[in-house]
Amino acid sequence: MNASRIALVTGSNQGLGRALVEGLAARLGPADLVLLTGRDQGRVTAAAHEVANLPGTRSRVEGRVLDVTDTEAVADLATDLRRQYGGVDIVISNAVTRMLPGESQAARADEFIDVSNTATHAMLRSFGPVLRPGGRFLVVASSLGTLGHLPPALHHLFDGASLDQVEYAVESWRSAVHHGTTAEAGWPLWLNVPSKVAQVAAVRAVAAERREHDLATGTLVASVCPGMVDTATSRPWFSDFSQAQSPAQAAGAVLDLVFSEHVDPTHYGELVRFGKALDWHSGTPLLEQDQLITP
Repeated sequence: MNASRIALVTGSNQGLGRALVEGLAARLGPADLVLLTGRDQGRVTAAAHEVANLPGTRSRVEGRVLDVTDTEAVADLATDLRRQYGGVDIVISNAVTRMLPGESQAARADEFIDVSNTATHAMLRSFGPVLRPGGRFLVVASSLGTLGHLPPALHHLFDGASLDQVEYAVESWRSAVHHGTTAEAGWPLWLNVPSKVAQVAAVRAVAAERREHDLATGTLVASVCPGMVDTATSRPWFSDFSQAQSPAQAAGAVLDLVFSEHVDPTHYGELVRFGKALDWHSGTPLLEQDQLITP
């Protein structure tokens, strides 16, 4: 049985990812299919079953095991979905690694960068070509992803860069982390800042190449900031959660972008927060979080 629309969410066992799957399954129709993904077969199967049986679920929901850090596995899934369904209509790349301030940044760097950046590059390379006309491809980042959060000396690495150049910059940063030369090279200590900037830069790179065709076909490629979300991943890093949203609340603005009838050209390729594109060059370097960090 072929579905009329195929939606895929990575990092969707819990938190925001799970809320996005639930929202998609509620807004799509009976002929549509939402794919919930994760690395653990048992958790994926259980989560998909739970969402499928929620009172508000309308579409079909299936679980797929996917390790987003395995670029071959990402490519294989994209190929499988193209063969089975002719492509995908909604892709939300949402994988994230939980990290605490007291943990060594260098010790966790490979895992963090692989999940946030290597995976983003793989998703863009593999699923961009199988996104059907009129589709939506969103990478969940954060407002930390604007260029101004990096020192000016690093801006040239990401501003106007190609995807290959972004990937090279990420690997150079990874190397600096392992060699203990991040401060010397000007990189922030907190892994989350360069990671988010690189995610947004990667989306901008791919979007720049496909902008004309995508806008002509009503297709959206963008990064998205869901705002502050009260989760175990974010809570250790910020002192004020008075404005924080639940995962379900945060998913709402992302899903509104997914289901928007028309693509706003000002959103295309940009970092979108609550329906508004953020200025790529905005932001200032953060100092408070660096003081919490174990290098």
